[in-house]
Amino acid sequence: MTSNETSPRPGATVRMQDLSRSFGTVRALAGLSLELAPGELVALLGPSGCGKTTALRILAGFDTADSGTVEVDGQEISGVPAAKRDMGMVFQSYSLFPNMSAQDNVGFGLRMRKLSSAARQRRAAELLDMVGLAAQAGQYPHQLSGGQQQRVALARALAIEPRVLLLDEPLSALDAKVRLQLREQIRALQQRLGTTTLFVTHDQEEALSMADRVGVMRSGTLEQIATPDELYAHPASAFVAEFVGIMNRIPGDVLELLGRPAALAGLTDGSPAGSAYGKDALVRPEGLRLTASPHGNGIVTTRTFLGQLTRLSVRLTGDVVVQVDQRTAEAAGISPGDSVQVTLADLPVLLADRSASRGDATPATASPGQVPA
Repeated sequence: MTSNETSPRPGATVRMQDLSRSFGTVRALAGLSLELAPGELVALLGPSGCGKTTALRILAGFDTADSGTVEVDGQEISGVPAAKRDMGMVFQSYSLFPNMSAQDNVGFGLRMRKLSSAARQRRAAELLDMVGLAAQAGQYPHQLSGGQQQRVALARALAIEPRVLLLDEPLSALDAKVRLQLREQIRALQQRLGTTTLFVTHDQEEALSMADRVGVMRSGTLEQIATPDELYAHPASAFVAEFVGIMNRIPGDVLELLGRPAALAGLTDGSPAGSAYGKDALVRPEGLRLTASPHGNGIVTTRTFLGQLTRLSVRLTGDVVVQVDQRTAEAAGISPGDSVQVTLADLPVLLADRSASRGDATPATASPGQVPA
């Protein structure tokens, strides 16, 4: 950030209240309510069709809710055109003007605001320097990599000093290494500028690593909104538990074979431990422990090295396969085909009805960031 750069405005308070939106017979939003504090970055996470992008478009002014209200700093803006909402938006597809240089792309919004040519050039240069592209100011989009184009798009959105920044899956078209670099840069810039930001993604790793709070959406409703730590450790529903991170689903009768530590005495639904029968238990990979045992209750099927941790797949009684995260040093000498004893660690266990739908939840075998689109 250069010394000539103007001071950013404080972030705005955003409130969406009871938003509903239908497209024919499809209900995209079903009474969504969400509030963003000044300077907060909130990520909306969920599978395709859950309503997260519809919520973003309504906030941006590109779509209109059937009912409900949208307020920014206490002012109702539902009837305000998108161009007058003072919001910056970054799209998945970059949406740069191919016939304009990077500097002219960044300065486009300022030109629409009637700033002088000198002021536009100065501000565009400041923003390009901020995103590390000062040397590419004169290049055109086709001369830039995908990551560079997305940084130009981010600089263009920030150039107008928006009250609210909207990010619509801005990293999904980039390769993994560039995504990691750019998400760190976006978060650092957002924190530096204090811009209230709504980030829409289907990638849980992005949401958990970047956001102050994450809202998990399902079928047009907000299942839970919480800090990443709270969301992971204390999911409010089976859907959230299985969608965020890796989760083992274990039949209650099999769970009884894994031991009964204190965790089972305080199940999250308030039921006594014995009620695990007839239900499925949801347990994180770090919520299980294993030791080599010639007469154990499981057989190791695969072993995956993850650095300090090793992930072991274990087939239990009744053909139930679970993932167990063990410290690599503790897992030394345990290989596929070995007999092991799997027990419950003293961590929370969530019970779920066995009949509950799992169609749009993350499979227990998926890796972080591989949530279905």
